[in-house]
Amino acid sequence: MGRYRIGVDVGGTHTDVALTHGDGSAYRIEKVTSTPHNPAIAVLAGVDRLIASGVAPNEIEFFSHGTTATTNALLEMKGAKTALLINAGMSGVFEVQSQGRDGWSPFDHFFQRPEKLVRPRLIHEIVGRMDYRGREIEPLDEAAVRQAARALRAQDVQSVGVCFLFSFMNAAHEIRAAQIVREEAPGVFVSLSSAVLPRLREWPRFSTTMLNAWLAPVLARYCAQIAEGLDARGVFTQQRFLMQSNGGVMPLSADAEIHAVRTLLSGPAAGVRGASYLLGSIQGWRNIVTMDIGGTSCDIAFIESGEPLEQAESVIDGRIIGVPALDVTTVAAGGGSIARVDAAGMPQVGPRSAGATPGPACYGRGGAEPTTTDANLVCGALNAEYFLGGETKLDMAAARRAIEERLAQPMGVSIEEAAAGVLRIVNAHISDAIRIEAAKKGLDLAGHTLAPFGGAGPVHAALVAEDLGVTRVLVPRNPGAFSALGLLCSDVRHDYLRSEMASLATLDPARAESCFETLEDQARRELAHEGLGDGDAIFLRELDLRYAGQGYELRVALEGVAAPLDADALSAIARRFHAQHAAVHGHCAEDSDVEIVSYRLRAIVQMRKYAPLPQPQGNATAPRLRGERRVTLGPHRAFDAAIVRRDDIETGWRAQGPVIIEQKDSTTLVPDGWSVRCDEWSNLILERAPA
Repeated sequence: MGRYRIGVDVGGTHTDVALTHGDGSAYRIEKVTSTPHNPAIAVLAGVDRLIASGVAPNEIEFFSHGTTATTNALLEMKGAKTALLINAGMSGVFEVQSQGRDGWSPFDHFFQRPEKLVRPRLIHEIVGRMDYRGREIEPLDEAAVRQAARALRAQDVQSVGVCFLFSFMNAAHEIRAAQIVREEAPGVFVSLSSAVLPRLREWPRFSTTMLNAWLAPVLARYCAQIAEGLDARGVFTQQRFLMQSNGGVMPLSADAEIHAVRTLLSGPAAGVRGASYLLGSIQGWRNIVTMDIGGTSCDIAFIESGEPLEQAESVIDGRIIGVPALDVTTVAAGGGSIARVDAAGMPQVGPRSAGATPGPACYGRGGAEPTTTDANLVCGALNAEYFLGGETKLDMAAARRAIEERLAQPMGVSIEEAAAGVLRIVNAHISDAIRIEAAKKGLDLAGHTLAPFGGAGPVHAALVAEDLGVTRVLVPRNPGAFSALGLLCSDVRHDYLRSEMASLATLDPARAESCFETLEDQARRELAHEGLGDGDAIFLRELDLRYAGQGYELRVALEGVAAPLDADALSAIARRFHAQHAAVHGHCAEDSDVEIVSYRLRAIVQMRKYAPLPQPQGNATAPRLRGERRVTLGPHRAFDAAIVRRDDIETGWRAQGPVIIEQKDSTTLVPDGWSVRCDEWSNLILERAPA
């Protein structure tokens, strides 16, 4: 067994690398500049930096990666050339969709549906039909499938989605169509709706499947590049993993024809999982709001009773994705978010970002537009001489020039006032999003701790907390690389689903048990194929339940319900559903019939994780003062802040703000009116007396 475990997280501006060694209780981090045109370059550059520092490639036992490859491909519309096979007469589903405005405001008069992933000429209608019970009522026209496959090969199609009605009840037609396509067009990726998302409701299933087909070649190509790069460097470990949207990892070699769509929230999920494990499970913080501010955006999530909230269906860029994902909300408020004056003369920040190239004006790479980072530098929150631990010198003159030309002069204010205004707008965007999401979920923020990470999170955290009325902020030891560390705190998690509707009152318990056993057998086969085995796998069961006639379901966990299921177990599940319905919707109908819509199974293979150890707290000596800097947050709020380095702080240290705490991967601003202490886990705890 090797000595080292590596986690790599790709951000919009920097790619973070976390390395643990020995017993896993210690770690170190590295940062390299991201390469948006090909993120794999930065990932492998991070590995190169570790190897150059003395890490032996043959002693690396574990590699885990949070990727933005599929997310960027979707947002930039750079997926593969994709075709669709669908039942005869059903191609209109892709025009009608759900008739809703997925992810868009109903009051947007300029609403347009997202660009279609498949051109009309690449949609082929195929005769053949299953009914709602999965019985064949019209045989598959294999000749039509073969003809379509030959046409697609001639058109250089890279990927095909196969979406047939009721394939979740009987996948025979989809499976046979895939066999024919592979015979006629070898090398073409084929995604089946019965494999990607075997559940009822055509549009979510078809949308998710076509997204998977469109992204599968992108992910497969990217993963192959990472694997080849690791091999070339002598990193031959078979424990190579990729973060999924559900907060678990999957093997880098996992089948992209099924799993590509499960990586769309890969990046944000790593930080949330790290917070859940490190801050929740290990350190005992139960209710947390995470705020991950990187170069392009701010990702917000909620951890309740130590576990992150999840969603069974999400919307990205107006497209429905029906696979489980951590409930993450993204706000266009990152360090590289570009500030401007709109046509009405009002300042705006985002959604455009300067990214890594050219980056903020102060990076000195040719950027001329002012960003959040430029504003933080001008306001005094950042140190031009100690960015990334001194590896990068920030150009104060360039930052001031960008703000003056693009903001201050057009608005007729000073450079400092314009910069402070940018920060107030960014903080307001973030706090508004947190407040809205908390209200949607029925959460009381007063009992929560704000946990910022990402390179820019800690510099904004206290000011966002003030807006929210939150009185406690927890800054982890290395917030700028926290998502990379989260990759070393994750288990393998695979989700399985099967729709089969039935009344809970009349359902044969043996049938319900059989459905779960079928999913467990599928999980065992996949884990064995991935070299993970199934001896140590944990299976968690859930049911999608609703009252008869409802158009939506609740996921009800079967934790504590003994298997095999019997009549008493089904009655207990019904009572659990009534209670959950009352908690979520404020009412329940205990006399109404409860329907099962889908069976869900989560297979978990636990991995060895980073295991921090608490440090004893004694009489900490005061850290060395590195000077003082004026911080200007507006015309009525400016103060002189003492500057200290995070590496100089001992466990148990306490101080009153204003203080600026600088470290290689981030900067923490402790404004006036706040105190700070370093706890036994090396977290910085910022506290403010309630108003």
